[in-house]
Amino acid sequence: MSNIREIALAPEGHQKIAWVEGHMPVLRSIREEFERDQPFAGKKIALSIHLEAKTAYLCKVLAAGGAQMYVTGSNPLSTQDDVAAALVEDGLTVCAWHNATPEEYRSHIRQTVSCGPDIVIDDGGDLVEMLHSQFPHLCEKVIGGCEETTTGVLRLRSMDRDGALKFPMIMVNDAQCKFLFDNRYGTGQSVWDGINRTTNLIVAGKTVVVCGYGWCGKGVAMRAKGLGAKVIVTEIDPIKAIEAIMDGFEVMPMLQAAAMGDFFVTVTGCRDVITKAHFEQMKDGAILCNAGHFDVEVDVAGLREMAVEIKEQRHNIVGYKLPNGRWLSVLAQGRLVNLASGDGHPAEIMDMSFAIQALSARWLVEKGATQKINQVPREIDEDVARRKLRFEGCDIDTLTPAQQQYLESWSVE
Repeated sequence: MSNIREIALAPEGHQKIAWVEGHMPVLRSIREEFERDQPFAGKKIALSIHLEAKTAYLCKVLAAGGAQMYVTGSNPLSTQDDVAAALVEDGLTVCAWHNATPEEYRSHIRQTVSCGPDIVIDDGGDLVEMLHSQFPHLCEKVIGGCEETTTGVLRLRSMDRDGALKFPMIMVNDAQCKFLFDNRYGTGQSVWDGINRTTNLIVAGKTVVVCGYGWCGKGVAMRAKGLGAKVIVTEIDPIKAIEAIMDGFEVMPMLQAAAMGDFFVTVTGCRDVITKAHFEQMKDGAILCNAGHFDVEVDVAGLREMAVEIKEQRHNIVGYKLPNGRWLSVLAQGRLVNLASGDGHPAEIMDMSFAIQALSARWLVEKGATQKINQVPREIDEDVARRKLRFEGCDIDTLTPAQQQYLESWSVE
């Protein structure tokens, strides 16, 4: 049984889904194959991903392949109630609503996994964690699953290292057609879309501090530079720090950068990236937000304890007045700013990421996995890339037999 906010919102949700479908040709081509082949006939799929229009279309593609879909969100603020309603009207089971309390959010995941899934598709690891901690008896039925995010991959590797992971998982986040495009170009654009539509402030001429220079951080820094900002990067990895320098950015410790930033964007996947010591150094009017999966990177609770006054400054912006008289502003409660304050990654980007998800799920059913941690098969990565190129109207060269032989030979003759 579904558990959503309001079914009457469905018409607007259908419009959103139809719009993104028109810009996701790779998934459309996969849907045609799924409708013909029915790879998920008789199978239950439990899915926990940010519940907006692009995710909804992925759900419809999987359902077209015969799957019984059980859907929830992966963040309390990223579910769009009209999209959830549209999926319910289309016959899918959905348990999620926007601005769920922590208890409601966990309850929605619990309702979703209690279906006894054959396949799980996760974003951040909450669904897999609950299966293992509260429904261990259901794990035996699970053929396998797919994980969308860097954070989720880290959690899965930790579970595997501890011998706790009970079924195979495919690391979708590690596929080249995912991290090279979704993490870099998708995050780069959607983070600034969320910041700009929430603050309505100019970025040009400002100093932006990007905390973390992984693929997501690279995208955020690149787009900040393109908007005319001066960019500072903070890092713990010396190799990534050198890369940031080579890309033209300043690199320094967070405590030093704290006094210089106008905008702060955390994208590390770790906790306590910006804390009390940093808040005390910040300018009046500094704006803080997070683009990591969990709301632990900016210590909002610590900031709340420090504040002598707290007020809502604008929708999705809360201001905190410090004892020194300066105001700091936090966007989206320190949660994922690109989804809590926006619509997430562009449709064309998620077309590739969700194609990887869909084809990996089919691979699990048809091929099976012999180990707990699995990379996306190379043929799936290349299949998605070739489909994308075809829909872009682009051809590429292929090796001649002589070239292939040359590359495979160790002889100089």
